[in-house]
Amino acid sequence: MYTAVLRSHKTAGELKECKGMKTTIVLEVRYAETDMMGIMHHSRYYPWFEAARTEFIKQAAGLSYSEMERMGILLPLTETGAKYYDGLRYEERAEVECSLCGLSAARCSFAYKVRRLSDGKITTDGFTRHGFVNRDFVPINLKKKFPQLYERLEKIVNTDEENR
Repeated sequence: MYTAVLRSHKTAGELKECKGMKTTIVLEVRYAETDMMGIMHHSRYYPWFEAARTEFIKQAAGLSYSEMERMGILLPLTETGAKYYDGLRYEERAEVECSLCGLSAARCSFAYKVRRLSDGKITTDGFTRHGFVNRDFVPINLKKKFPQLYERLEKIVNTDEENR
């Protein structure tokens, strides 16, 4: 399972458990999210990850994603991945768990687990990695430019070197 965000040379057996704060949201599979096989299309998990990440930032940082953007902090995606264990079907409800698994002055990493509510089975897990940039897409040092925000995030993440 992708329980941590890792460099591309890592294999599933080398993944470390992501520790720290976790948030969850509940979503229902819409018809438009399914494919001809009647299961949720793999591409539709990424908007679910985004929704879970947005809620995580609200709870962890105490501000919305759009407030961060107004402050001049953007989080472009630099790497992503997911592993699919079982398909979700139309109208099934699932919990999407998000945690911040890595943090440095220049980037952050999130891990996700999608759990079907009817049986508690994890159907998908994944990760995203992001850089911190300004509105001109110039990398920023979050620790120096926004030290209070960095400190809030640092308190809730497992910042061992494997997850950076």
